[in-house]
Amino acid sequence: MAQSKTQFAKTQFGYRRHPDQDRAAADAAEHAVVVVGAGPVGLSLAIDLAQRGQAVVLLDDADRIGEGSRAICFSKRSLEFWDRLGVGGRMVDKGVVWSVGKIFHGTSQLYQFNLLPEQGHKRPAFINLQQFYAEAYLVDRVQELPAVDLRWRNKVIGLKQRNDHAVLNIETPDGPYRLRANYVVACDGARSSLRQMVGADFAGQVFEDQFLIADVKMTAEFPTERWFWFDPPFHAGRSALLHKQPDDIWRIDLQLNRYADPAFERLPENVRPRIARMLGHEKFEFEWISLYKFQCRRMEKFIHDRVIFAGDAAHQVSPFGARGANSGLEDAENLAWKLDRVLKGTSPERLLESYHIERSVAADENIRESTRSTDFMAPNSHQEARLRKAVLALARDTDFGKRMVNAGRLSVPSVYDTPLSSADVDAWRGGPRPGASMPDAPIAARDGGATFLTEAFIEAGTRFTLLAFANGAAVDAPEGVGVIRVGGHDGFADSAGLLGARYDASPGTAYLLRPDGYVAARFRQPTHAGLGAALARATGIN
Repeated sequence: MAQSKTQFAKTQFGYRRHPDQDRAAADAAEHAVVVVGAGPVGLSLAIDLAQRGQAVVLLDDADRIGEGSRAICFSKRSLEFWDRLGVGGRMVDKGVVWSVGKIFHGTSQLYQFNLLPEQGHKRPAFINLQQFYAEAYLVDRVQELPAVDLRWRNKVIGLKQRNDHAVLNIETPDGPYRLRANYVVACDGARSSLRQMVGADFAGQVFEDQFLIADVKMTAEFPTERWFWFDPPFHAGRSALLHKQPDDIWRIDLQLNRYADPAFERLPENVRPRIARMLGHEKFEFEWISLYKFQCRRMEKFIHDRVIFAGDAAHQVSPFGARGANSGLEDAENLAWKLDRVLKGTSPERLLESYHIERSVAADENIRESTRSTDFMAPNSHQEARLRKAVLALARDTDFGKRMVNAGRLSVPSVYDTPLSSADVDAWRGGPRPGASMPDAPIAARDGGATFLTEAFIEAGTRFTLLAFANGAAVDAPEGVGVIRVGGHDGFADSAGLLGARYDASPGTAYLLRPDGYVAARFRQPTHAGLGAALARATGIN
């Protein structure tokens, strides 16, 4: 692997001995939540819990932010989550904003797409940002929160489960010590040691085709778009992908023969001719080189007694479609508010079961889409290869052929079929249904200042919130539920008319939003009893 000599110079952290290590083994320190793994998922989860008032111990076996770009595509949904954590603006300011993608076959463009064709959203469809930047900004945020105790070079080497807690054995440069935790959240990646400790299977498919990743530094006039080629002249018979990142870094993915020798292919002197053929010049420097195989796998259960799994520790997908990191961040936002309520005693422990229900189905969807993409990009049989050839030929001249081309269907927010949702009883022509995430829209504050629904949601406290469209007789929200009123003398204004359209709203319409911004229920004319029943269902009480 090749990498810049300066890129990671400021991302190494020192080990610090903690007073917990001075306790006798039989008197292990007790904590409500221990999160294992300080990647984007573990860091985001810890921040979310801390902002909700929970003290979190965050352990990582390394002493630095991970090297190499790794994940680079972060979705609008992830950015909205990061806005709630106080880091979204920093991510967007550094990242490369894009929404347009182009698909090529040979030298011809088949079609292009726009992931965010409509206006009136605070955040873009996607940004490209190297994972080490995302992790660095999250670590900076953690350091602002006294409730998060981030311990570097603390490696979990043992686990024992009890009825109401788990005991972790942890190795450090000063020797081992033990911790007790009400809950342990494993965010320790695809090679999760905690997954092995609970004896869980990681079932699925490993694809044999290999892909070369090269991050190169160069000055180029290419637009900030996602370009994907089938059978390009510079890489005949295979596929290729080009993405722009910050700092004049470009991500290039090249499909290789499944029998290619990884040690040989990752040598810079062997990669350079491939990249030079693609770019038509050699005016570039390598920042990072790696090889990978697609893997589409997941655990059967995401919850094992007191240990909860999230991100790559729970599921893996191929990188095409940007479904890996983004789905892991959705795990974090889904789990944080539920774990917070259980720890505070405002919801029963069975609320956590909905985390597995919702996120395992989302993992299945991501795996299904990733598998379809992989089968199309790297056919496993002559029949699949003939099908792809026919589809690519049709795509030149037909819209239905274009829709069949699969160059990595990009990540979209999950839609949950969940026991936490209340079924519609009214007629709706549109709007987000129960189990769907809230769409953003521009609104105007009472002082006339422009803002967005997602910002008003943050100001309401990212708790259960009632989005209510005024009709002159506002219903009282249940206790502890925030309110975003639209219309009336004291409400926000639907300044562009987009909010009402996106929510199929009429006077009296109301949406009950979960703390993660998903719709729990919606009403044409809500009643106090109806809202109370929906809230009880969404919090796991009924």
